[in-house]
Amino acid sequence: QVQVVESGGGLVQAGGSLRLSCTASGSIFSINDMGWYRQAPGKQRELVASISKGGTTNYADSVKGRFAISRDNAKNTVYLQMNSLKPEDTGVYYCNVNAAPRAWDSHYAHWGQGTRVTVSS
Repeated sequence: QVQVVESGGGLVQAGGSLRLSCTASGSIFSINDMGWYRQAPGKQRELVASISKGGTTNYADSVKGRFAISRDNAKNTVYLQMNSLKPEDTGVYYCNVNAAPRAWDSHYAHWGQGTRVTVSS
């Protein structure tokens, strides 16, 4: 079984920065893509950024130039550096890890519980 735990959320003023971390642990044979999603109040969950095993990144247009995703494959950890935060970045941020628990398993999505980010104006 794969466990995914996020940390690093909090309250910050507009223009500030936060760094989110997410670590996958447990029975893990292989991890492919890792990513961050967010869900604002009253809205659907949306992709913020993702990163492949080889380091190819993908960002939502709304965060390009402000957020940076990175990963440490040795630690099964993905990070999201968030700069120049805006009130519209407020929401619960969820980590998604596409992992295969055992050698004979397919890769599938594992979600964390989420970490709340609040940006005040």
